[in-house]
Amino acid sequence: MRRPSGTGGPSRRHFALALPSALLVSGCAGPRRGSGRPGDPIVLTLLSHYASGELKEALRGPVDEWNATHDRVKVRTKAVEFTDLLTTFMVRQAAGQGADILHPYCLWNGQLVRAGVLRPAPPGHAEEIRRGYGRAAVASASVGGTVYGYPTEVQTYALYYNRRLLREAGVAGPPRTWPELEDTAYRTTRRDRYGNTLVQGFGLSTADDSTTVGQTLALLNAAGGSFVSGDGRRTVIDSPAGRAVFALEHRLVARGASDPGVNVYQAFASGQVAMVVSAGWWTGSLKSLMGKDYGDVGVAPVPVPAAGDERATLATGFMLGVNTASEHPDAAWEFLRWLNAGRVRGRGAPATRMSVLQVSVGSLTGRADDMRGLLGEGSDPNLRPFRDALAYAVPEPNGPGAQQAKSLLRKNIEALWTGQQSVDEALRTTRRQVDQEVSRSW
Repeated sequence: MRRPSGTGGPSRRHFALALPSALLVSGCAGPRRGSGRPGDPIVLTLLSHYASGELKEALRGPVDEWNATHDRVKVRTKAVEFTDLLTTFMVRQAAGQGADILHPYCLWNGQLVRAGVLRPAPPGHAEEIRRGYGRAAVASASVGGTVYGYPTEVQTYALYYNRRLLREAGVAGPPRTWPELEDTAYRTTRRDRYGNTLVQGFGLSTADDSTTVGQTLALLNAAGGSFVSGDGRRTVIDSPAGRAVFALEHRLVARGASDPGVNVYQAFASGQVAMVVSAGWWTGSLKSLMGKDYGDVGVAPVPVPAAGDERATLATGFMLGVNTASEHPDAAWEFLRWLNAGRVRGRGAPATRMSVLQVSVGSLTGRADDMRGLLGEGSDPNLRPFRDALAYAVPEPNGPGAQQAKSLLRKNIEALWTGQQSVDEALRTTRRQVDQEVSRSW
């Protein structure tokens, strides 16, 4: 899951894909498979981005538990920073040194499947995944209708708002529709006598692909639109819904309610942004950054264009799958079932080990039953809108060209926000560039 870097921006969703030279020198050593002597345990390697801090410690717990209770199969974890994860998968696979178990961002699944890296889930596991997880989580862990792994963390998007800033502007509660969103954004925007912005009404941020694109796609989904077609071969953002989203964001910037050049992660925590659309991972970070001022933070569903419209938002996520090159796929799937389907006693109702792990670091899984039990009485109420959104969130498209398509969309959104393109120009350019990417013969 994502955590802010030291400068206040999100570190895990930056999509630079350069592989550090140190990793090429020392990080590609083949996974240790055991001595090969009869009776020695199989040693599986699990490669993830849980490289430091609470994420590393959270994963260590169940892995240590498995290793202490299983003699035949042992698991060893390896980790790299998120920015290096996709490249590490591809480089190690090409060198014949891929890990047995992989933990990819689901956006990359189409690319990894096309490259022959991910193994389809066996029928029993695929059925467990389809039965146990929400629709968006299953779709994120699938490519072309085939399930490739167990969903781990799932991030849904919702509207964060500052209760104090809305109250001071005479607004009784969070907006439910886009007209209310605009009205609240303009009413909460404040400037000093020199025209400098003191408070942004609605935060639009150019921090990275996930932030810029994530908040736009959440609004697009709320409007009933889509980024790409169902078959993933063309973009459909140049639609009435896409035009409405781009026009909304353009108005917010043009009228001074949004300043995309400001780091929204720092500004919201400092009380300088009244509202922003973001993912559920942020709640834990805000709590630690804001201290007692976190009491001002509320979370509500992403507003819809008009009263009575059906709710929708964006879901992104990760999954654990098995490498096609693993010499012990059955053992790897056995471990993944234990981690992601076997239930233990959490805070009350039994839940899977992965659900307990994710909630311990302020995140969610796609298992709605687990989330209802773990996020019951005494949990942070700001996590509940993200849990509820599991029922209606739309998964991020994950075809073979998804990463490049996302980066192209980000480029054109930023051109719109900075006045380099009009709404029409941004839509046309996005359609032309993304169509060229996703329609390629891979």
